Amino acid sequence: MPDICPRPSYIFTSKAPFYYAGCRVLLEEQDFYDLTWAYLNRAASQGVRHAEIFFDPQTHTDRGVPFETVINGIHRALQDGEARFGISSGLILCFLRHLSAEAAMRTLREARPFQKWILAVGLDSSEVGHPPSKFKDVYDRAREAGLLAVAHAGEEGPPAYVWEALDVLNARRIDHGVRCIEDERLMGRLAEQQIPLTVCPLSNVKLKVFPNLRAHNLKQLLDRGLLVTVNSDDPAYFGGYVADNFQASAAALGLGREQLLTLARNSFVASFLNEERRRAYLDDVDRFAAQPSLKTIS
Repeated sequence: MPDICPRPSYIFTSKAPFYYAGCRVLLEEQDFYDLTWAYLNRAASQGVRHAEIFFDPQTHTDRGVPFETVINGIHRALQDGEARFGISSGLILCFLRHLSAEAAMRTLREARPFQKWILAVGLDSSEVGHPPSKFKDVYDRAREAGLLAVAHAGEEGPPAYVWEALDVLNARRIDHGVRCIEDERLMGRLAEQQIPLTVCPLSNVKLKVFPNLRAHNLKQLLDRGLLVTVNSDDPAYFGGYVADNFQASAAALGLGREQLLTLARNSFVASFLNEERRRAYLDDVDRFAAQPSLKTIS
């Protein structure tokens, strides 16, 4: 779950000044291009083949930076990244949930001229006190416009927020979602319907959702048959891009070869790729897994 400028999952005292200070240097289209390109370069070095990237235009439009400046820079870099690195991608327009639902609706209106570049809408920023239902109207409008829906729920917030994301926002995918384990009925639904969870282990530890990586419930969720994926979350702040999260989780939780292959497959199953491209990527994973010399994944 990589992010551009990278977005904050929380607004909290120790990070917010650095986050917003960092974002203030992003003013011109080329700035957003350069930032996106730097992410893609690192992602390519870690074996990423497809990225569905969050961006927070409100972080910039509230500073007077035009929406089109933000998205034009990001989009150009994504196009060049596919040509140079072979990384396919999609953009997820996120609403900052600590701001008002009316502000989110204004952002959605600003996005309409660029909708062909946007895959889905999502939520991020401070979760507690800002339930998914707060954004029902803007999600309804986004869905009417043909956009898919994801939502950050069940990391800092309770399992009830995951229910809301599914039933009120009609989210196709839950970002984080690790607190679902506190609700057996929710666990059953997620497993039965194979609703993806985009889990970010290193971020969860940095944000004190778990005291350390050994205490993370990623393996438990996987063992229960949930469609769990491993992702990065604000990698510049939380010290881990995708491969870093895979490697650290494997070491801390004792994940075996088949579990890691399942996580790799899940990432494509959970994506919003069309069926042809999804199948091609899954075939690549299967070919990799079939190599006779492959003993472990590191």
